[in-house]
Amino acid sequence: MPALPLHTAGPYVAAAYIVFVALIGIYVAIMAAKLSRIERDLGELTELARRTRGGGAERTGDGAAGAARGAEPTRAGASGSAPSLEAEVVRHAVAGGEGP
Repeated sequence: MPALPLHTAGPYVAAAYIVFVALIGIYVAIMAAKLSRIERDLGELTELARRTRGGGAERTGDGAAGAARGAEPTRAGASGSAPSLEAEVVRHAVAGGEGP
C-alpha cells in the first residue's frame, strides 16, 4: 500500500512538476543575465585592447584586394609568435582584468 493513495497524489505530483519547471526557468534567466554581462565585459575589454594597441588600427595587409579574393587580412603587429588581439583579450578577462 503506497503512503498516499494514487487518486489523492495527483495535485502533489503536479505541484512538484510546477516547482521543477519554475526552478529551470530561474536557472535559465540567471544564465542569460550572466552571459549578457560577460558579452558586455568582453566588448569593453576588446575596445580597451584596441585603444591600447594604438588608436584602433587593427588590420593591415592587402585590405580590399585580399578580402575580394577571400583571404583574411592579418592583424596589426601580428607575427608568427605574437598573440592575436582576441587571445590577449581572453587572457586579460581570465586574469580578472589584472596585468598589462
